[in-house]
Amino acid sequence: MSGYDVVIVGSGPVGTAIARELADLEPSLRLLVLDAGPVLGPEAGGHVKNIADPSTRASAVAAVTGRRTPAGATPPRPGTALIGTPAMPNAAVSTNVGGMGAHWTCACPRPGDDEIPDFLDPAAFDAALARAEQLLQVTTHAFDRAPLTPMVQKVLGERLDRPGVRPVGPMPMAVTVGADGSPHWTGPAVIAGDLWRRPGVTLAPGMLARRVLVEDRRRATGVQTVDIATGSVRRVTARAVVVAGDALRTPRLLWASGIRPAALGRYLNDQPQVMAAALLDEPGILQTSAPGTAIVPLSGVSWVPYAADRPFHGQVMQLDASPVPLDPGTTVRPGQVVGLGWFCRKELSADDRVWFDEGELDEHGMPAIRIEYRLTAADRSAVAAATAEIKAAAKALGRPLDDPFVMPAGSSLHYQGTTRMGPADDGTSVCDATGRVWGTDNLYVGGNNVIPTATACNPTLTAVALGVLSARALQAGLRAEEENA
Repeated sequence: MSGYDVVIVGSGPVGTAIARELADLEPSLRLLVLDAGPVLGPEAGGHVKNIADPSTRASAVAAVTGRRTPAGATPPRPGTALIGTPAMPNAAVSTNVGGMGAHWTCACPRPGDDEIPDFLDPAAFDAALARAEQLLQVTTHAFDRAPLTPMVQKVLGERLDRPGVRPVGPMPMAVTVGADGSPHWTGPAVIAGDLWRRPGVTLAPGMLARRVLVEDRRRATGVQTVDIATGSVRRVTARAVVVAGDALRTPRLLWASGIRPAALGRYLNDQPQVMAAALLDEPGILQTSAPGTAIVPLSGVSWVPYAADRPFHGQVMQLDASPVPLDPGTTVRPGQVVGLGWFCRKELSADDRVWFDEGELDEHGMPAIRIEYRLTAADRSAVAAATAEIKAAAKALGRPLDDPFVMPAGSSLHYQGTTRMGPADDGTSVCDATGRVWGTDNLYVGGNNVIPTATACNPTLTAVALGVLSARALQAGLRAEEENA
C-alpha cells in the first residue's frame, strides 16, 4: 500500500459516509478505507437482509457471529460477537465490511430536544442531518401499504400524544421500496454508491489497523496495519487519519497508539432497553406471510418520539415470531405479534467507561476490552417509567404477552460517548465539534462514540450527520494545507 491523502479506519455507516463525502467534495483525493472483517454477500457493505437466498444469507451471518455466550448474557445477535464483560454482558461488536450497518434495523429518527448538542450551529447541523438522510435513503413511507399502520398509530397516539411534542407516527427508516412493495434495506453499500469503483478510492477488507502513527504527539502520519489472513504488518502513510470503528474499538485504537485524552473511553452511554409484546387480533387483515424476515410489513414500524420530559423513545413493529415464550398450545400467525421496544436515556457519567487491559492481548497485539457501567437512581426511574408506559401501550394494542422486561446491559448496540465531542478542550471530551481529536492537527474520530449528549433515539442518523461535518472540515483543512504549502 502506497501513501494516501486520508486513511479511514472502519467501513460502517459513518466511515463510509466520510469517505463518500470526501470523494464527492474532492474527487482527486486518494482514500483508503480499512476493515478488519470480510465482505458479506455480493456487494461490499450490503445489508444482509438483501441477500435473496436464505442459505447464503444464513452462511454469511454465521461467519461473523460469535460463538461464546458469557455468563449473564443472551446469545449474540446475528452478525455480532459478544465482548464478555460482566458490567455489560451483552456488549457486542460486528467485524465485517459495513460493520453493524450490514445487520441493523435501519431506524433513523432525528434527535430532538436535549439530544442535540447545544454547541453545534443549528442550521449547519440541520443541513448535515438532511444530507445524512439522503445518504441513508431515509423515508417515512416505506410501509405506506401496511394495512395495520393507521390502527397501530391511532391507538398509540390516543394514549401517548401530548401537546407541544412530536406526535406518534411512522418511524423514519433507511429503506427503499420496490414496485412490488418489497423493501431494500440500506447498508453502507447504499451510502457508498459507486465509491468503491472510483479511481483513487480503495477498500481493504481483512486489514486491521493496529496503531495510528503519530509524529511529535500531534500529527498523524498514517497507520500500522495487520493482514488478518497472513499476519503481515505494514505501515501506510497518509496526510490525515479518521478512526470510525465503534464506541469500543475506536478508543482502544487511540489508547494503543498512545493518544490518551482524559475523557478517552469515558461517558459510555448504552440505552437501557425495555421490551414487550402483544397479540393483535384483526380478522381479515392479518395474512400468513413467509417466515424469516425480521419485520412483517402489515403494521410497518411506528415511532414514539423522545421528549426531554419523557426520557425514552419507542418503536413498534410487527414480528414473524414472538420474542417471549408463549403458553403451551398458543398458536400465533406470522405478523400477529407486535413487538414494542422502549429505549431510555442514560444519565451521563465519566465513571461509565471502557478501558483496556494490556495484561491480556489478542493475537494482533490489541488489549482486551473492559467495561465499567452502572445505572443511577435517575436511570432506574426512567426504566420504571418506560416499563409502565410500554405495558399500557401493549395492553392498548392487544393482548400483552407476559410482563415487560429489561434487556441485559449492552443489548441496545447503541453505544455512544467514548470519544465524545465538545466545545472546549477541558478534559471532558476527546474531539472538537468537527471530530478532530484535541491536541492533534489531522486525526479525526467518527461514529456513535462522538455523540456527547444523553440520547434515547437510535443514533445512526445523528452519527452520520456528524460524520458529514467531519468530512467537510477535513476536506477544507487538506485544501488549506495545499494552498499554504
